[in-house]
Amino acid sequence: MSQKLVIDQDSCIGCELCVNICPNVFKMVDGKSHVVDQNGDTSENIEQAIKSCPVQSIRWE
Repeated sequence: MSQKLVIDQDSCIGCELCVNICPNVFKMVDGKSHVVDQNGDTSENIEQAIKSCPVQSIRWE
């Protein structure tokens, strides 16, 4: 079973760090980040985006 990349919309503060790191994976919609293609970048860059989130809103489920 594959994992799904998710963003907790309640805790996302819209800082855009994840979008800046992985613009093909994350997009801003109404001031919040959304996953548009979880395969849109390298796993290393996605992990960097996850670790860079100041409120830890991004995770694998």
